[in-house]
Amino acid sequence: MTQLHASAFPERTSLRVRQFFVFSVLFSATGLIAIAQSEGNENLAVKVQQLTEAMDQAQKQIESSQHELEQLRSQLAKLQQQLAESHIAAAQPSSAAELAAAVEQIREQQSVAEAQIATHEQSKVESESKYPVKLSGLVLLNGFINTSQMDDPVTPSMALAGSGSTGASMRQTVLGFDARGPQLFNGRTHADARVDFDGAALQSGVGTNAYAGGLLRLRTAHADLNWQHSQVFFSLDHPIIAPNTPTSLTAVALPALGWSGNLWTWNPQVGITQDMPLNDSQRFRVQAALIDVMNPAQIYTNAGLSSGVVNATTAENSRWPGAEGRVAFVGGADDTGIQLGIGGLFAPHRTPGGTRFNSWAGTVDYRIPLPGRVELSGSGYVGEALGGLGGGAFKDYVFSFDPIAGYSFQNLHDYGGWVQIKERASEHLEFNAALGTDQVPAAELRPYAGDALAYYLNLARNVTYTGNVIYKPSAYLMFSLEYRRLQSSPVNEYSATGDVIGIATGYRF
Repeated sequence: MTQLHASAFPERTSLRVRQFFVFSVLFSATGLIAIAQSEGNENLAVKVQQLTEAMDQAQKQIESSQHELEQLRSQLAKLQQQLAESHIAAAQPSSAAELAAAVEQIREQQSVAEAQIATHEQSKVESESKYPVKLSGLVLLNGFINTSQMDDPVTPSMALAGSGSTGASMRQTVLGFDARGPQLFNGRTHADARVDFDGAALQSGVGTNAYAGGLLRLRTAHADLNWQHSQVFFSLDHPIIAPNTPTSLTAVALPALGWSGNLWTWNPQVGITQDMPLNDSQRFRVQAALIDVMNPAQIYTNAGLSSGVVNATTAENSRWPGAEGRVAFVGGADDTGIQLGIGGLFAPHRTPGGTRFNSWAGTVDYRIPLPGRVELSGSGYVGEALGGLGGGAFKDYVFSFDPIAGYSFQNLHDYGGWVQIKERASEHLEFNAALGTDQVPAAELRPYAGDALAYYLNLARNVTYTGNVIYKPSAYLMFSLEYRRLQSSPVNEYSATGDVIGIATGYRF
């Protein structure tokens, strides 16, 4: 038993020792873990603190950056506003007066647009062909005060020595039509004609109202076939070498500066126009035509008139048509853009007595838009026997007859032209000033001078100064006041000077 108890005691002791050892180890491990955990927590706390401080610093930097960004945005917005204001200032008038003028211009354009819309809304004229026809015209009343005698008191072109006159006329009223027809060879067809009541000098007409009313006269006529860049036409109109004409409401039946540098006469022509585009708004234009040049005024003889026989013109007696051509640079619209052109004409003639002579001319024409709604336009020419075109002081040639020496003949050289400056103050108001002259060398004319009553035959130089203001309160109603000064110089007399004050009231329909 003793042995048994003795042996059992160490076993129990060993078990307790083992239990104590395990407990000690566990306690130590737990302590170490606790210590490690404590140290880890302290390190983690430090790191968290450091991270928090870094985040706070980053937040402060972000807030600072945002503040700077807001400042940059504010500065950018100010710059954009200043830039926009500068653009607006550049595009808009810089003063209240200019702003008011711009507003008024917009109102004027709106008024014109409304009038055009009203025109399109009206019913159209029915034609037999069923193609569109439009009637148009200008009912025109002209009042005049002439300070000296004129060759025609209503439509003067030459001043004479004598007393003046005052009166009114509606002979310059114009009627017309425009028609569009079918397509031919993929081209558009068009025709128009204009007439007035200035067909003859009716001082010897029948009835007291003959001169006041006038006779119906064909002014111009056109028929053409149009493609995008080409045109074939025949017409009764001014020659293609002189496309421009001065602006006037008191000189309509006889265009302004007629016989004073404006080659205005309406002659039969057939021709072609070809445009060669250079870009979207500019083109090079080539024109060519055959022309039947009319005779100047009947100043030589009335032979055949009393018998009812109508004599052929000197151009028709030659049995050959005249030829004319023009080349031009055209920019913008045909009626308002820049145009610079040169032209030439040649036409054979034969007098009733069999004498042959030729008409020829070299011309230049221009229309130049300038700043401030100003436009410069005009034309010039030099040539020979240009009476049938509106030059040469009413004549192509002069002649004389001597019983011994027979006939002596002289065809006349000629040079002249005109220039006009136009200012369109607004859509309703414009101002025009022009000067024109036509001259025949006195040395050619003097040996053939007639008596003092041969006004046209003796005329060597004709000069006209003119200025007018045209007011159009609407697209169809117009008023004008015009001043003209004519200086006519015969080769064998003193020059005659006369002033013309004209008033015009017109209604366009």
